[in-house]
Amino acid sequence: MSGGPDAVLVMGEALIDLVPAADDPGTHRAQPGGAPANVAAGLARLGTPSWFAGALGGDGFARLIEERLRFAGTELGLCARSELPTALAVADPGPDGTAGYHFHLRDTATFLLPEHTADVGRFGAVYTGGLAAVVPPAAEAVAATARAGAGHSVLVVDPNVREDRTLDHRSALRRLRDLCELAQVLKVSDEDMKVLWPGTAPEETCARLAAENRLVVLTRGPAGSTAFTRDLGQVSVPAVRVDVVNTIGAGDAFMAGMLNWLGDAGAFRDGGATRLSRERAAEMLTFASQVAASVVAQSGTEPSRPHHDGTPTPAGARQR
Repeated sequence: MSGGPDAVLVMGEALIDLVPAADDPGTHRAQPGGAPANVAAGLARLGTPSWFAGALGGDGFARLIEERLRFAGTELGLCARSELPTALAVADPGPDGTAGYHFHLRDTATFLLPEHTADVGRFGAVYTGGLAAVVPPAAEAVAATARAGAGHSVLVVDPNVREDRTLDHRSALRRLRDLCELAQVLKVSDEDMKVLWPGTAPEETCARLAAENRLVVLTRGPAGSTAFTRDLGQVSVPAVRVDVVNTIGAGDAFMAGMLNWLGDAGAFRDGGATRLSRERAAEMLTFASQVAASVVAQSGTEPSRPHHDGTPTPAGARQR
């Protein structure tokens, strides 16, 4: 197995999103998903070497997920295997188009993750978050790998808070807050922050976390994004304006764009991510926003590298 100083180890879930069909809301179509799997595929499509450390089942849904990851260019050498079925997330979009989910997680292969503490030193960054960070037995493996990643690599966390009656809410929030406090690079949405640290303005919490020498990025959907570090304070950029077709996977595309930019800039090395200038931070946010816009403007979750003028490229094969 190889890795490299600009490669990313992505640990977490790959599952199936059941999404209402555009032409018949009463019919759901199966779409490979899971925030970590989306990030792993997005990184590979953008040209960053990514290794997916998840678990795949023995059913047709797992084969669909594997085909998607391999086509994107994601390495699967660290992926666990099981004959159990794949977890499902049934999308339930609200009136504003924002997707809520109902989960079918028990007795699936998706969360049978081994820890990867011995592998983290071979990568420039380790990314985790999402359901695998809170659903046993994966949660313990994620926590152990994250601790090792923070000591030997750059730990990147996107808590991607999900609330569902099948989850232990108190335990989930504790685990996600612990990961956020451990991360060197943290990407959060304003909705995440309101759940994780209620009663405090998201910007205030982000500034506190950044003051402990982290790069913290706060996303606000159509209101844009802000980067916080200990030395630069904060810098914001507006969202890219596009006709919204789909919001599922937009945050994961933003994360993939952000990590792709940091890797290309050599910012995984020697604490570079926490020492960005205001200009470079704005450049990173703008690029990540353009990548996210490439998902919002289409049906599906596959991001693409923007044209030089910032407009999204058509969806298609991975880009190198």
